[in-house]
Amino acid sequence: MKQIIVVTGASSGFGALAARALAQAGHTVYASMRETTGRNAPGVAEAARYAADHGVDLRTVELDVASSDSVDAGIAKVIADNGRLDVVVHNAGHMSFGPAEAFSPEQFAELYDINVLSTQRVNRAALPQLRKQGKGLVVWVSSSSARGGTPPYLSPYFAAKAAMDSLAVSYAGELARWGIETSIIVPGAYTKGTNHFAHSGKPADTARAAEYDQGPYAGLPEQALKGLAALEPADADAGAVAEEIVRVVGLPFGKRPFRSHIDPSEDGCEIVNGVADRVRAELLRRIGLEDLLSPRVNS
Repeated sequence: MKQIIVVTGASSGFGALAARALAQAGHTVYASMRETTGRNAPGVAEAARYAADHGVDLRTVELDVASSDSVDAGIAKVIADNGRLDVVVHNAGHMSFGPAEAFSPEQFAELYDINVLSTQRVNRAALPQLRKQGKGLVVWVSSSSARGGTPPYLSPYFAAKAAMDSLAVSYAGELARWGIETSIIVPGAYTKGTNHFAHSGKPADTARAAEYDQGPYAGLPEQALKGLAALEPADADAGAVAEEIVRVVGLPFGKRPFRSHIDPSEDGCEIVNGVADRVRAELLRRIGLEDLLSPRVNS
């Protein structure tokens, strides 16, 4: 069934891959991004070329997840164009790399805003429409870093993604009775195929960072990145994340997985999440709220 879908942070990386794959699957997809007439104008042009070359319904919409006004306007346009909105894919995010101590509190707050508060802005704009429809799907692109192995120097990003994952779990129960389904996609640490590591933020306190570069942690960044790359199979493809999003969206309502892992490096996140999700389910059963584990089918 054709769905009206918004993908946040779709100028590059998982977002761009997912938007194209979803459009190729027959959906109407809005690849949302900021500065569509500025820095991301090439991304807009590329999306238009892809749509024309493949005969798919891939559109772009101005939507800066850091601005409530921009988010409200972007979501409103999608709804005005189509009269409905079926799927929201929370993909927008940013990474940072460096010793935690060298990042300013403001940098931690910025990463939290991009990776966590952005989803709240989008939800507040989109969920009234989904609740009005009595049916919908919210897809959250989490990270194995939320509960898997935690290599050093990625602290602000790890903290933010863990918070986003926790928010996704809470929202799942609060949306189920509205007929809104939740699916959390958990990619592993893909070191190629996206710009996450290449475009990652750096510590603002360069003097403090230099103390780590020259002290007992000298050489650790190279060692950590080399080690992560070595864990990744040679055939690991970031496109697999997009393919899984397409698969999940295409499943019948009520049959979609609560959580799906795409982690070629197998950093242990799937094991920890499995335990945590079982504990959540058991608690809801014990307190008489088992119905929150599945979306309600509304007539």
